[in-house]
This record gives sequence, C-alpha cells and structure tokens, in this order.
Amino acid sequence: MQVANKLAVSIHYILTNSAGEQLDSSRGAEPLVYLHGQGNIIPGLEQALAGKKAGDKLNVTIPAVEAYGEYYDDMVQTISRSMFEGIDQIELGMMFEADVSHGPGIVTVTKIEGDDITIDGNHPLAGEDLTFDVEIIDVRAATADELAHGHIHGAGCHH
Repeated sequence: MQVANKLAVSIHYILTNSAGEQLDSSRGAEPLVYLHGQGNIIPGLEQALAGKKAGDKLNVTIPAVEAYGEYYDDMVQTISRSMFEGIDQIELGMMFEADVSHGPGIVTVTKIEGDDITIDGNHPLAGEDLTFDVEIIDVRAATADELAHGHIHGAGCHH
C-alpha cells in the first residue's frame, strides 16, 4: 500500500539541521504514526512521503518555508516583566501561550534584562532547512474514529 491521503503511516526518522546536528529521532523508540494528508506533520515531509511504501527509505531536505516557516523579526518583542502576572520565576527558554499577531500561539523567552523580557513568537525551528532520514515502517487504512478526528489514535489518546 502506498502512502496517500487518509492512510495511517508509521515512520522512523532522524532529524538534523543544516549544520548536521541531530535535533530529534524516533530511533530506539516507537515509530511516529500520523494520518497522511491531515497536516499532522510538516508539509514538505508529507509531500516527500506521498507515494512511498513500507520498507522505503529516503533522505530529504525540507526548506524552511515547507517546514516550520520563515523566521520573522517582527515576531520578537521586548515586554515588561509585569506582563507575566502570577509567574514568580522567569527563565530563558520558558514557553508560554500568548496572543500573537495571528491569534493564540506559543512564545519563548529569549532574553532577560532586568524588567525587560524578550519573547519570540517564531517556532523554534523557523527559518531552518531540515533534513529527515526516514524509513517507512507501515502504511495502513485509518480507522473511522481516526478519520473523524483527523489524527491517529493509540496509546495515550483519551477521546
């Protein structure tokens, strides 16, 4: 069975950045299982996997625009510590839900200077070309529930 929309796909992968640094891997763990065509993984990787079958291996570099998007300087801003009402300790790398220019999103604390806190609304991998070394483990029909919910059900899914 070939990878196509509305099929459940299991992959093992190793993710590296343009410097060759390993950022993530499923090796030594359970494979990543996703519902193809539903936006469960980055668009460029989903496109690269289309038409492949179990046992296929590929190494593909996904440009930033087809991964987590370009990096936008206007998504970085400095705000007052008072904006973090009820949070006693603010540290570099902390992530918060916030209203950003395109609605709700996640911001990361990137700099702290006294009462000035710099936050970045870009995805941590925005602006990065990403390379995936992928092995397709399985391709199967999705269940009716998985199709209705738009994602794979498995261990840890509670609906």
